[in-house]
Amino acid sequence: MSAAASGKRLELVRGLGPWASAAIVVGTMIGTGIFLKPAEMAREGRFVSVVFAAWIVGAILSMFGALSFAELGAAIPEAGGEYAYLRRGFGPKWGFLFGWMHSIVGRPSSMASIAAGVARFLSFLIPAVAAPLFTLHFPAFAGMKPYDFIFTWAQPVAVLWLIIMTAVNYLGVRLGGAVQVVLTIVKIVSVLAVIGVAFFSAGGSAHPADPIWPAALNGGIVTAFLAALAAALWAYDGWEDLNLVGSEVAEPQKNFPRALLGGVSLVAVIYLLFSAACLRVLPFDAVANSSHIASDVVEHIAGHGAAYWMTLAMVISAIGSLNSSVLSGARVPYAMARDGLFFKIADGIHPKFLTPARALIFQSVLAGLMALSGTFEELTNLFIFAAWIFYGMAVVALFRLRKTEPLMPRPYRCWGYPWVPGIFIAGALALTLNILIDRPGRSVIGLLLIAAGLPFYKHWQRRLSLG
Repeated sequence: MSAAASGKRLELVRGLGPWASAAIVVGTMIGTGIFLKPAEMAREGRFVSVVFAAWIVGAILSMFGALSFAELGAAIPEAGGEYAYLRRGFGPKWGFLFGWMHSIVGRPSSMASIAAGVARFLSFLIPAVAAPLFTLHFPAFAGMKPYDFIFTWAQPVAVLWLIIMTAVNYLGVRLGGAVQVVLTIVKIVSVLAVIGVAFFSAGGSAHPADPIWPAALNGGIVTAFLAALAAALWAYDGWEDLNLVGSEVAEPQKNFPRALLGGVSLVAVIYLLFSAACLRVLPFDAVANSSHIASDVVEHIAGHGAAYWMTLAMVISAIGSLNSSVLSGARVPYAMARDGLFFKIADGIHPKFLTPARALIFQSVLAGLMALSGTFEELTNLFIFAAWIFYGMAVVALFRLRKTEPLMPRPYRCWGYPWVPGIFIAGALALTLNILIDRPGRSVIGLLLIAAGLPFYKHWQRRLSLG
């Protein structure tokens, strides 16, 4: 007798094994970031040593975060990740605030940005994708500069990819996990191909000397480093996504630490080698001004034809990142709606495919609207500030749970406790304070977006209390 027929509530299936779990970590981290952020890091860092320092410190912070999240994920293997940890550690209101920001702004805008990256890479292969269809002019208003909104084929193409990847994950977590393994292998091979072409060709030695070391360590260099670090952490972002599908990871006590530690370590090595490869082939200034750094490296060595195929690999890489983002993101609104703290439309498990089908559709609709509006990149930048607040708070919850629930089964305990999670919290605090000081307007908007969920929380909480 089926669960639906027997009246039992359908639950998510633990269908993600070690390879699919690791593929979610690696697949989300290696996406558009590695192809877009090296140029920004070079522009912001201004020196090779600053850029590599940012990559290394970003890897350490990500690794320390992964170690901390491995304990949380193994001890509380529930859908929703930080939503479950904050709710358990600080109460339902804090879990709700994370889930609200993630579900309404964070994950849909992230998905829209990745889908836009797919369209951007496709425009290199098919220039018509970037052709404008119409333009809307918005005059200056209330101190804001005039703005031209240009609608191209890229926006509907991005929506099409969102629909395709949502459909893949709608049909089953095992299918989504299997697709993620294949796409992750393709993207790793493509990035390693760039590294191999750069290091084993004869075209990477004849360019002017790069600016290696700054003349002095001063406030300007520290600011440059923090800006480069923020860009690096965006490229590393995704190590926490496995925790969002915690209730679907098989043998979580083993697969969480293996997937997180192994995935972050692999990505860190790949990023360092990729940056070194780019700087071997192109001058530092050329890297800083590049829009498609991988294509430019390959074109410099092997010509436009090879760059064409590399851009196609970049498309596949972005699709892989989008797939894992869709797979993991819908679990948060599902978990909240299941608890009666979100819109009912996001609740429910598909009786045949055992996936959070309605949450997937809800998430896809929001992401599609953002992709069509063209404002998704700004929304993603706003969420960077909020995301690291909650990353840090989740690890603070680890400390709190060690005290309030010392007998909780912990199949994996964070290595280096309390120093490793403590350093991560300090890093998250430093990053968010720096963003708040550097970009106060965007940061305040981010805080307001988080606070906007409180009236909804009170409404849903009151409804729950009334039965």
